[in-house]
Amino acid sequence: MYSARITSKRLLAGSSSQIKPLASNSHLYITRTNTKSSNAALRTIEPKSCTRNYSQTPRPPVSEQKSTQRVEECEDSHEAPPHASQGYQVGGLQTPSNPFTTGSSALDAALTTVIGLGMIFFGGVAYLAWYKKNVLDKIELAFAAGYDPALELASHGKQRDPNTPEELDWDMDGPWTQHLRRKEQDLVDRIVHGAETGHYFMLLGPKGTGKTTMIFDAMQQCQAEGVAICDAHPDLEVFRLRLGKALNYEYNEDSQTGLFQRRDPREGGPALDIERAMNKLEKVALRYAKRTGKPLVLIINNVHFFKNDDGGRNMLLQLQQRGEAWAASGILTFVFSSDDFWPFFVMRKSASRMHVVSVYDLNHREALQASLRMRMNAHREVEEIDAFKEVVNIMGGRLSYLGKTCKAKEMMPTAKHLLQVEKAWLLSQIGLIQDHDDDVMDEQKWSSCSWLLLREFVKMRQQEEQEIKDAIAAGEKTIEDLENIGLPRIPYYKCRQIMTRPDFLEELDRANIIAIDINHDVTPDSLLILNAAREVVEEPDFDEVLEAVRDRVDEIESLHRTRELTFKDVKDGDRVWLSVDKGGTRLIESH
Repeated sequence: MYSARITSKRLLAGSSSQIKPLASNSHLYITRTNTKSSNAALRTIEPKSCTRNYSQTPRPPVSEQKSTQRVEECEDSHEAPPHASQGYQVGGLQTPSNPFTTGSSALDAALTTVIGLGMIFFGGVAYLAWYKKNVLDKIELAFAAGYDPALELASHGKQRDPNTPEELDWDMDGPWTQHLRRKEQDLVDRIVHGAETGHYFMLLGPKGTGKTTMIFDAMQQCQAEGVAICDAHPDLEVFRLRLGKALNYEYNEDSQTGLFQRRDPREGGPALDIERAMNKLEKVALRYAKRTGKPLVLIINNVHFFKNDDGGRNMLLQLQQRGEAWAASGILTFVFSSDDFWPFFVMRKSASRMHVVSVYDLNHREALQASLRMRMNAHREVEEIDAFKEVVNIMGGRLSYLGKTCKAKEMMPTAKHLLQVEKAWLLSQIGLIQDHDDDVMDEQKWSSCSWLLLREFVKMRQQEEQEIKDAIAAGEKTIEDLENIGLPRIPYYKCRQIMTRPDFLEELDRANIIAIDINHDVTPDSLLILNAAREVVEEPDFDEVLEAVRDRVDEIESLHRTRELTFKDVKDGDRVWLSVDKGGTRLIESH
């Protein structure tokens, strides 16, 4: 029986050296520990020159085994690297133990799990705190002075021409605007610069009167500090993205916590996302008001682009509620801009702090001065003053129309062309068809009622011109009074009586055929529309055509109300007698 006890067959199998007998008093003990690095440690031991002697002496007692100091001798020994002794205990040499272990594998696994989850928890708390602060900082950056996307796009390439003479007096004090400083510009400047607190505002006026231009001029003066602007859109999802771009807010879509969320942040729809944006904006507005003493200004442009349905009206109400609360606290001023009347009609039901600023066309003198400026800025040949007066008499004081005309090479042909285009467009919208089919009866009903109103506007204009001409002939008025005639106005309730259909007024306003102001007065949308309608109304057979269309509508409606009687089993030669007795009422009363 051998005295050497070898418990690791893998060690013997991996050794290719010749085994030699040890001394009679030598013993070899190899004990394996429970570490995964033992295999790697064994491979580093090279036993090619080790000599092991085996004797036939019996195994010594256990007491003598404990006193043995070293049992392996090598002629050409190689020291194992330090890491080789971590997995095995050779002879009496004990490898150092893990100081972080408790001795129980289950308890070690539990502690490791708890520590890992704790690190994830506190790391997540720190990330959320940083992310929320970063969101507020980004929104506040959107109101900082400097680059603003909408302002940069609107003001690109718009600079004052230094060659424009200054002798054109504008009767104004203050900075230069593109072509004319309107009288409403001072109020718009105070609103945009944060000087008007305690209220929120609506700019109401027809398309092309200069509402957005005044806003951008005011923003340019303060470099958009404390101001953000956003355009409305019929699709609320698109409006959600536009509002997020204006506020520099990502609606938590850039947060890394989405990996641990059970629901998509956009699952609630655009209204819920916009409510989240308003909550963040409120915190930024409070912080900004405490630091600067001024409110932030948020401009929602063209709110008439919202659909006049439940979704659009609810969005207006949602924004208006914030406007009321923030105006009361003085931390943010909402500004709504609209070309149509229906947003004001919806918002006035719950408005207590809303102020309405009506923006009209320029009068004759202002339009004449603006056309001169536009002509010079376009580097066109300056014509006689009479040519500008004729253009203004056709176009009126609408800045958008004056800009198209005065920048053209020839003003008068362009003005007449625009008049014919407007007339053709008007006829395409509400053109009259005398012998129309019953399928288009509703459309012709709308057209005939619209022309009733437009004909009344033309008659009022003709009558007012005739009265002023008679006064000029009598020496009571001058030609300037004739040039400064304003657009005819009819109260809203009288328009309902003239048209006999009050529901058509909103569609005419949406089509930019009429305009409704804050006083509920109805006017033609512009002098160009009035002149186009005047050419149609002054045609010799217009009244006959209009009455024929109305009669045709009555006939079709009468046919729809007519009931047909059918008699069965009537043969040739049979006669049916019908009698109408209108005395049934008297008979009932007699009983």
